[in-house]
Amino acid sequence: MIRVLIADDEALIRGALVALLGLEGDLEIVAEEETSTGAVAAAVRTRPDVAVLDLEMPPGDGLVAAEQIDAPVVLVTRHARPGVLRRALSTGVRAFVPKTTPASRLAEIIREVHAGRRYVDPDIAASALTENDCPLTARELEVLRAARSGESIAWISEQVHLAPGTVRNYLSSAMAKIGVSSRHAAAQHAWEQGWI
Repeated sequence: MIRVLIADDEALIRGALVALLGLEGDLEIVAEEETSTGAVAAAVRTRPDVAVLDLEMPPGDGLVAAEQIDAPVVLVTRHARPGVLRRALSTGVRAFVPKTTPASRLAEIIREVHAGRRYVDPDIAASALTENDCPLTARELEVLRAARSGESIAWISEQVHLAPGTVRNYLSSAMAKIGVSSRHAAAQHAWEQGWI
């Protein structure tokens, strides 16, 4: 029996996954959660064989939870951005699938991951191979990651341990490279590309 944890902030999706995967004779749903922090706590409590996590669930996201869960992780997402795929694979995620994947196929992927294999949706993989590299420096990405919160320059500077003027310079540089006119648009673009 493969013990599975499911975490998705959308109750309808989570419920459907629990019901459909629960019909599989060799899968046992040991926990279902609606937040990334709940998923981490449930993983510690239930010790699943595989965790199926939504990429975009609060607080943080499925990647943050994946880094803290001591089990193979299958990430599912509605918005499969190639940059996120790279981040996911670098954190040890074993499978990356869109939410359009049929439940029967997801069950097969869970079995493959449990057997030690990896799975990446072919369309996502093709996009990742043809995507341009990130033009931003590590510091620009760090500042944009903090800027995504929508907080003030002073708050961002505290988070990244830089002077407010230096934060403004990094934000301006990132905005120019991306071709947007606000730090919020730059942070959103970087997130959509999977750079942060």
